[in-house]
Amino acid sequence: MPHYYKVKIHNRQTGTYHTLTVPDDRYILHSAENQGTELPFSCRNGACTTCAVRVKSGIIHQPEALGLSPHLREQGYALLCVSYARSDLEVETQDEDEVYELQFGRYFAKGKVRFGLPLDED
Repeated sequence: MPHYYKVKIHNRQTGTYHTLTVPDDRYILHSAENQGTELPFSCRNGACTTCAVRVKSGIIHQPEALGLSPHLREQGYALLCVSYARSDLEVETQDEDEVYELQFGRYFAKGKVRFGLPLDED
């Protein structure tokens, strides 16, 4: 039997707030859509940052979030398309360009990227 958690989402792009009840065995984005809540997304497989959120409180599990560096995960960023709630949560959507810049800007600006993207290096 899954455990259910309350997830509060502040969608900064639309200025709206949503409170959902989500099971711990379903992706948060999928659960939100099933409940009629539209949130930003693109790839649905944890590779881009369109669905990125900042976790304000609670515990989130995201083993498949390949599009986020370990450094950004430690700072509280998560990708809702591949995230599971592990407690009641409060999250806030992020601007995709803002997250992209946090993650890759320092590399592109310094000319460090030669082959691929440095997701695991720090």
